[in-house]
Amino acid sequence: MSATEGFWPGEAPPAAQGKDVQEPEATVAEPEPLAWPARQEEAAEPDTEQASVARPEREAEEEEEESKAEPQIAPIGHVPGEIDIPDGVAVLEGSPSGADRTVGVVVSRFNGEISNRLLESALEALAAAGVADERITVMPVPGAFELPIGAMALAKTRRYSCVIALGCVVRGETAHFEYVAGEAASGLQLAGLETGVPVAFGVLTVDTTEQAEARVDKGAEAARAALEMADLFSQVRNQARAG
Repeated sequence: MSATEGFWPGEAPPAAQGKDVQEPEATVAEPEPLAWPARQEEAAEPDTEQASVARPEREAEEEEEESKAEPQIAPIGHVPGEIDIPDGVAVLEGSPSGADRTVGVVVSRFNGEISNRLLESALEALAAAGVADERITVMPVPGAFELPIGAMALAKTRRYSCVIALGCVVRGETAHFEYVAGEAASGLQLAGLETGVPVAFGVLTVDTTEQAEARVDKGAEAARAALEMADLFSQVRNQARAG
């Protein structure tokens, strides 16, 4: 059997039998190195010093553009200042004076610790304004939801110059907060509109008890607002009688 025909299994290959067999040489072409343009090599390594200087400038320009594009909104809260009324215009302005005023206070028992501090703040403001203790009536109700009907009952007696509503509603995990706070606000406004007796809103609507504790002076604010509106209503009635 010739070498070109192969060999039997178990038989040594021709090279092992002493015959010269030339094996073909394997030729593998080596890859040529990539030649990058000089400009690309320079672009791959940016000048860090120039980039560090240019970055703050770009950020400042972007912030300036954003500030121009977006309107500046003032935070929600009290903005100081007084109403400037021109001369020659008739003015009716109430005064938070308690002289000869009778005041009804309706207060929520729910969240009693905060309600107590609101009531204390309101009573101190009434005393400072000159309202005698015997001219003040306090009516507790179960919660903030009952404040409107309590205020309505006091106002309809026509015995009170004004009514102050005090309470606290703290946001929880359900929609209960929105319903109670919304109904308390709209109901107290309705009580004043239907009776013609000023009803002051001294109800805290907060997210946490810490926020409520920081705002217990709302009771005093509501007391002063009630007295001012009572005096203003009195002036309006007197002017109407005078013709």
